[in-house]
Amino acid sequence: MQGGPPGSPAVVRGAAGNQNSAGNLLWLVRTGRARTRSELQSYTGLSRSTLVARIDALLAAGYLRRSGVEESTGGRPAELLEFDTDHGVVLVADLGANHARAAVLDAGGALLHEEHEHIKIGSGPSFVLDWVDAAFGRLLAASGQARERVRGIGVGVPGPVEYDAGVVTEPPIMPGWDGVPIADRLRSTWGCPVFVDNDANLMALGEQVAFYPDCPALLLVKVATGIGAGIVVEGRVYRGIDGGAGDIGHIRLAGFPDARCECGLYGCLSAVASGLALAQRLTSSGTPTQSGPELVERIRVGHGEAVHLAREAGRLVGEVLATVVCLVNPGVLVIAGDLAETHFVTGVREMLYTYALPRATRHLEVATSRLGPQSAVTGAHAMVVDEIYSPSAVDAELAATPVSDLSRSR
Repeated sequence: MQGGPPGSPAVVRGAAGNQNSAGNLLWLVRTGRARTRSELQSYTGLSRSTLVARIDALLAAGYLRRSGVEESTGGRPAELLEFDTDHGVVLVADLGANHARAAVLDAGGALLHEEHEHIKIGSGPSFVLDWVDAAFGRLLAASGQARERVRGIGVGVPGPVEYDAGVVTEPPIMPGWDGVPIADRLRSTWGCPVFVDNDANLMALGEQVAFYPDCPALLLVKVATGIGAGIVVEGRVYRGIDGGAGDIGHIRLAGFPDARCECGLYGCLSAVASGLALAQRLTSSGTPTQSGPELVERIRVGHGEAVHLAREAGRLVGEVLATVVCLVNPGVLVIAGDLAETHFVTGVREMLYTYALPRATRHLEVATSRLGPQSAVTGAHAMVVDEIYSPSAVDAELAATPVSDLSRSR
């Protein structure tokens, strides 16, 4: 592919596919690589007549819209094209161990409406997914959006996911969810594409999309009820063979033979350094603490033992991350979740820079999440949009549906 216009992103999610297709033209505009017909022509080499016909089809179908003209430097100013964010809406559900968040966003990622509920994932798939269905209905009504405008649904869960199947596999903190076809269940209700992924993966993608679009390798570590990591390489989530990549919470540590993990083994990082593990240890030392968020509140008010536990947990996580950083060599390490606070992060930094090779950390930026709870929502939206507006998906829809019908569906 030829070089893009000045300022075009160095890392772009997805694949360009057939450079001559209408779907690829949309991809070039949507990812910021081209804004005008001449720029599109320079990328694709299409004849002017073919290019105009395909752009007109995208305009008529509501994928593209005109957005003014370039500042003239002499001669006729070029017409600007942009992705039409009003093409439809995306529904998102972020399901955590003790919370559920649902949101509706436009195609460009603008948040239209959201709601949050304290729901335990252990309540089971029927209860939780019924809430998701009801929340989606309320959100569409509150934002004035018709059900027919839903282009896709994204769901994040705190467990390993077989991405292509939309199925959770052997999740340690999701009793009753193993093998549940989440994507099929929601697809049968809503009649649109549904994509499911691990919440740490979506948080990593959300941070990368929002703040580090040019970073070729980003690692996010979520420390909450459990511990997990998401890896984004060249703008795409790395999931491994069957969705197990990034499951660092079950790396076993020496010296903790009695720390039983939710997975059934002993000495896992999650069993020693997660928010739930620290809350249990604080309770055992005489300060009843029910959860990670309650532990964090004690840290914030300066509870001595809570602060000490957070610092030590950070050191343990940092020691594991020293190995991970040497393996992945990321440009950015984002620490997220309930425990992403000063004392914990200080412990991470202390051990990370002590044990990792200097060449693995010399260009490494260590930061806490800038999106916070919204990172999984942002990542889930990006996941859905990359799928439903991929060149192949757009070409298939254009081929299967008359342009006039697509225009009326907006």
